[in-house]
Amino acid sequence: MTRVFITGATGYIGGDVLSQLQPQYPETIFRILVRTEDKAKQIQSQYPGVQLIHGDLSDTALLQQESADADIIIHCADASDNTGAATAIATGILQGHSAQRPAYWIHTSGAGIFSYLDTDAQTYGTARDDVFDDWDGVQRILNIPDHAFHRDVDKIVLDAAGAHSDVLRAAVICPTTVYGIGRGPCSQRSRQVYELARTTLVRGKAPYISPGQSYGCNVHIRDLTDLFLRVFQAAVKGEKRMWGPDAYFVVENGEHRWSDVARSIARVAVAEGYLSRVEMVPLGFEDAKALAGFEAASWGLNVRCRAIRARKLLTWEPSSPSLEDELPRIVRDEWELLQREKGALD
Repeated sequence: MTRVFITGATGYIGGDVLSQLQPQYPETIFRILVRTEDKAKQIQSQYPGVQLIHGDLSDTALLQQESADADIIIHCADASDNTGAATAIATGILQGHSAQRPAYWIHTSGAGIFSYLDTDAQTYGTARDDVFDDWDGVQRILNIPDHAFHRDVDKIVLDAAGAHSDVLRAAVICPTTVYGIGRGPCSQRSRQVYELARTTLVRGKAPYISPGQSYGCNVHIRDLTDLFLRVFQAAVKGEKRMWGPDAYFVVENGEHRWSDVARSIARVAVAEGYLSRVEMVPLGFEDAKALAGFEAASWGLNVRCRAIRARKLLTWEPSSPSLEDELPRIVRDEWELLQREKGALD
């Protein structure tokens, strides 16, 4: 019986993945890492058949043991930035597996890795023509400078996949800006676009990082999860062709200019009666970070990339609503959330 170890099932991406995997594979043993009793109860009530493991990413011995025992590891919890957890997973796989019984590691990175061109040059809010692709241009991605966002963890995963390809079969899934309502048991809200909508509603003005020309790419949570499922299915079938040190799957379904997204949010807010008029306000990069953290900083960084590998190898094709089509729902949901929070405070 296939044994699967999942981190991050209480989060937005990992929870959505679990919500689709468990019903499709009811005979599979799912081992779910949880930190709190409250989250454990939420998962258990919705998925009583899964096995819960209490711990966190600092529990090196636990991560090693679970990775040694699992046939498939899906790592979503702070996966792109926690070097200790990635090292523990790699170590556990090598301790518990062999060429006769390889492990499949599905690792979650993040497209913020492509923003290093702007952070190095300190060019914020400006347009950039550089577009990364994960097929013909995959070597460029694999040789991004070590100081780039997420790069240290990517290297741990991909170096292990290259050095031990007969035992450790890894694939990196690299989402861009994710949107849409999640279907997981604990967290259904994404961050970047949602924080932009929230900030606009709270301040009454739509912020953008001046001069407002930076681009990002995006993907609906359901299309992202569909790719996770396709990679998982390849692992279950024991397919060999799509794993290894160049198995880097960018996930996107088009791109947006951040200032255009801000303007569209403001227009929706006016149409819904939440704001009286559309007003844009320019911000500096540091001002944006002070306002809404790194989610705001991403509004001024170029993340331009193309998801070719998934389309070629796994016939993945996004089919969910576009970001522009989803914006009215995002704005309404953020408005309702703010009203609930206000009611709780009153």
